[in-house]
Amino acid sequence: MRYRPFGNTGWQVSEIGFGGWQIGGDWGTVDDAASIRTLHHAFHKGINFVDTAQMYGKGHSETVIGQALRQWRGDRIFVATKVQPTVWPAPDEDNPPMRGRYPEWHLRQAVEASLRRLGVDRIDLLQLHCWLPDGTRALDWLETLNALRSEGKIDRIGVSIRDYRPGDGVELARLGLVDAMQVVFNMFEQRPAEILFNTRPAPAFIVRVPLDSGSLSGTWTADSYAGWQPGSVRHSLFRGPRFAETLERAARLGTLCADHYPTMIEAAMRFVLYPSSVSTVIPGMATPAEVDANIAFCDGAPFPEDLARQLGPHCWPRNYYQ
Repeated sequence: MRYRPFGNTGWQVSEIGFGGWQIGGDWGTVDDAASIRTLHHAFHKGINFVDTAQMYGKGHSETVIGQALRQWRGDRIFVATKVQPTVWPAPDEDNPPMRGRYPEWHLRQAVEASLRRLGVDRIDLLQLHCWLPDGTRALDWLETLNALRSEGKIDRIGVSIRDYRPGDGVELARLGLVDAMQVVFNMFEQRPAEILFNTRPAPAFIVRVPLDSGSLSGTWTADSYAGWQPGSVRHSLFRGPRFAETLERAARLGTLCADHYPTMIEAAMRFVLYPSSVSTVIPGMATPAEVDANIAFCDGAPFPEDLARQLGPHCWPRNYYQ
């Protein structure tokens, strides 16, 4: 495992982190004992950053991670979680107001609940699960989070950029108000590398959805959708014609990358690891085999510049939540 600076926090975090959404149950039925074994396997392999949220399985992901942490006897694990707003904006709402989304009472209740579920005295990184650009002017959320830092309830502050909107984080990054920023970045969503990762002063950047929820893993077939549990997140994200179009576009990317890499997952993971501004990448992992597959490419090898240029026209921004 290789480690990278986590912004200006002084932390050294594994460049592959553990995305905890899958073990919450929203992607299908889960076995908690198996999830804990997978977490411990990841820790043994050198992963020391875990990302979860209060809404993943309505707190279930946090609870399982807390159980795994209590049983762990190895090196320190950095834990990041998220608090959702009181009201989520509509997916097609471009400039929703920030005021009232994270009032003090709500943030304090959420932090106390996450502390209980995780079984820790302090949350290493607390993130607002829905960042809105208006938050650089309506700063009540920051006042409360700084108070929680002073009280020792949280250590660092971060945000998760809403959906596929990397531009929403540019002003916040330039102002330096938070320690970390989570954003979608992959071969389909390439814009963060162009408009966000080069901002200064730069926070720690956490990359989520590096495999586009599995479409860039190279394992999907025309029959995959039929095997997904109805009502699960992936079944919803790729509903209707989205699955067929995604499969077709991923196949074209696979053909393009085949001259450089033997598998699509290698190409996809190396692509998101290449920007030096990225602190950690957090794919979802449900089994030890998936852990091993995702960390196999942590060797610092550069991504071919000519391939990166060829990938440019395949950028495909879209919002699965509309």
